[in-house]
Amino acid sequence: MHPYMATLLRREPTSKVSNVNQIMWDRRRYQLPVPGKRASMASKKNKRMAPEENKATTDYYRLNTKAVNDLAEANEENSPEVTKEELRKYRSGSRIKLPAGVKAILIKMWFAGSVCFFIFWGLSSYMGDLLDLIVVFAAVLGIVTDILTNNVLRNFSNDDIEPGRFMMFPQKRYWTFILNILYAGVLLTCTAAVYGGINLILSVLRGEGTVLGVGPILFGVFYTAIDMLFITIKRTLIGIFTDATENAKKMR
Repeated sequence: MHPYMATLLRREPTSKVSNVNQIMWDRRRYQLPVPGKRASMASKKNKRMAPEENKATTDYYRLNTKAVNDLAEANEENSPEVTKEELRKYRSGSRIKLPAGVKAILIKMWFAGSVCFFIFWGLSSYMGDLLDLIVVFAAVLGIVTDILTNNVLRNFSNDDIEPGRFMMFPQKRYWTFILNILYAGVLLTCTAAVYGGINLILSVLRGEGTVLGVGPILFGVFYTAIDMLFITIKRTLIGIFTDATENAKKMR
């Protein structure tokens, strides 16, 4: 126990004034801090350094209103031109650089393979009729294409490609929902024909029955390949018709 505390415990009660004097004397005797002395010294130090600190703090937290206003009012007209190479430096992503077309095809393959996994594989044990399973499979493929795949391709963050190059119906309309379901049925029929042709060739060569089953990865490859084939044919025909129309207008 501190000697000062022991003295207070042994001290007999006296008057209030004498107690205060005794406490102050004991503090000086035992070198105890006097209340308010340290605080007063700190306040004097703060007062002495307050102007410089306040100036530094004010300069540090001063808001550059002009820069904020320029950022808020920025648009394509008053903004400086920035090259694509400069923008790529600040984009997040993996270091593996894939062409935009390859990424779009991989996205289409992934969605098609996922539907095959969850619908064809998942419902095959619950739906006994193969025709009903194919109808449900085609409907889900069309819905996923219209709602998910095409929307991902439309928001594809790359200016080097046109998203319409990878969609049979680039427009986002109510009637495209039905067309995507019907188109998925056509693609599924063609994909089934490809599986049948491969199995026929393998059965002739090996003398066995069906040897190539339907799997998500291979189904996604076949389905996307047929889809891109039809899209290429459509774009080619549109290009031929457009060129013929322009040539006809020039000849007039």
